[in-house]
Parts: sequence; structure tokens; C-alpha cells
Amino acid sequence: MVRPPLPEAVRARGRRLGELLRSARGERTIPQISASSGVPAETLRKIEAGRIPTPAFFTVVALAEALALPLVEVVEYCTPPAPVAEGVA
Repeated sequence: MVRPPLPEAVRARGRRLGELLRSARGERTIPQISASSGVPAETLRKIEAGRIPTPAFFTVVALAEALALPLVEVVEYCTPPAPVAEGVA
């Protein structure tokens, strides 16, 4: 079975998640975060690179906990701003 390609909006959200995780990791290494989160290092590498744009919910939760990121911050960062309608005040 061939999976249809993901929409650009979903891929962009995955890239934003990767950016946030990379930023929150700071000076800590991928193996350090992998050990503290239980998420395999290769999975974390792929998420940070945007190659896994839709990681499992519990994977995101484990990484957020290991990085001391509140989930609400993850959601806010990964959700694109709503488009502004023209002529609306």
C-alpha cells in the first residue's frame, strides 16, 4: 500500500516541532535526551530534522518532559497563526 504524501502544512508543522526540540535541547546531546526520554536517538534525530513530521503523541510527551517543555508551549509553537482576513477590523 502506497501512502499519499503529507500536505505541506503537516510537513511544516513537523519542521517547527524539530526546531523547537533542537532549541530546547541546547547544549545537551541527542544521546542524553534519548536516555532521559526513552526515545531512541535515531528517532530524535529524524524528528529534529523534520523527517518524522507526525511523531506519536507519547513520543512528543516523553521528549517534552525530558526537555522541561510544557505541552501547551509545544502546541502553540507548532500551530501556525490563523490567517488574517483582509478588511476585517
